[in-house]
Amino acid sequence: MQVFHNKSKVIITCNKRLSPYLQDEVTALGYTIERSFQTGVELNITLTECIKLNLNLRCASQILYSIKSFKAITPDDLYNEVKEIEWEELIDFAGYFSVTSNVDNPNITTPLFANLKVKDAIVDRMKEKKGIRPNSGSDANKAVVHLYWKDAEADIFIDTSGETLAKHGYRKIPGKAPMLEALASGVIYATQWDKKSPFINPMCGSGTLAIEAALIATNRAPGLYRMNYAFMHILGYNEEEFFAERRILKDQVIKNVDLKIIASDISEDAVEVTRRNAKTAGVDTIIEFEVCDFELTPVPEDAKGVVVFNPEYGERLGVHSKLETTYKRMGDFMKSKCKGYTGYIFTGNPDLAKKIGLKASKKIEFYNGKLDCRMLEYELYDGSRRLPQTETQPESE
Repeated sequence: MQVFHNKSKVIITCNKRLSPYLQDEVTALGYTIERSFQTGVELNITLTECIKLNLNLRCASQILYSIKSFKAITPDDLYNEVKEIEWEELIDFAGYFSVTSNVDNPNITTPLFANLKVKDAIVDRMKEKKGIRPNSGSDANKAVVHLYWKDAEADIFIDTSGETLAKHGYRKIPGKAPMLEALASGVIYATQWDKKSPFINPMCGSGTLAIEAALIATNRAPGLYRMNYAFMHILGYNEEEFFAERRILKDQVIKNVDLKIIASDISEDAVEVTRRNAKTAGVDTIIEFEVCDFELTPVPEDAKGVVVFNPEYGERLGVHSKLETTYKRMGDFMKSKCKGYTGYIFTGNPDLAKKIGLKASKKIEFYNGKLDCRMLEYELYDGSRRLPQTETQPESE
């Protein structure tokens, strides 16, 4: 099975509502999208081409390479179909693999049972062909097989990523309630920031937004921070392909940037976490760190950029009076200190959003985990100007 050289269906998954930004990333890398849907895109490429995507994509979660599509109604159907695959040409018989799945089948009450059927089929095939079986378990740091099974339609994929791509590898200290790196990238893309004007991130928390902005501005890809992917544990892998892509990533980094990224937080600990994560990412010299109340965050007046808040949301139902005051203060700060900028507040609490006191020119839909969120956009003109409110909709399947 020449998976590294044969084209097949490839599904790149992402969290809900990140698909539009993932599509832009994929096409910018020169790939043709066959189909797009709410949680990803479909391509027709080789497994070798998946290496470049794994190293470059910021908004993706997994990159799945299809090795077989089939009909299956019962667990026995699944077992028999999976056992026919030439696993001895894909997985080292002395190696290790794990199984993940996305199952919606009336005959399966738990996905773990479907995973077990796939694992048993692989192991039984390998024992018959090689007289020995690979180890298996839940760790995703070696070969990973993914099952997609909806009603009678099933697909077996090689998960080329393994551990999720949504975490970019530099955040060694998470901080309190951090925003996932893939979501932070999507948020920055949604602002249409030009990567040259100031990027202001008050209430920065663990600094994910500010660090991702610095990574995007300097063209530092996530692949620079990771040395293990699941594709490395598939038979036929040529490590020179990986190192060639990494050399490209290193060469494309913009080392000297004339740029202001400012991250502030009232918590000294939060700013220290941000500083240390930024150092791991190699962008600590690009970001200005400030320990202060957000109202005292320095905002350059000579260039107009973006200011992005990701405040606490509180409980979705019911509003805390302290947060009401905070949201009002954010509105006042943007109105008085950020004239000429475009302001953004990312929140999962629509009741608190009403306390900001500004008219949003746009509401951009996101999910943070399972929480339905909006990023509110404010055009902060020197004078007063009211814009019609619009709602952006993600592309659906």
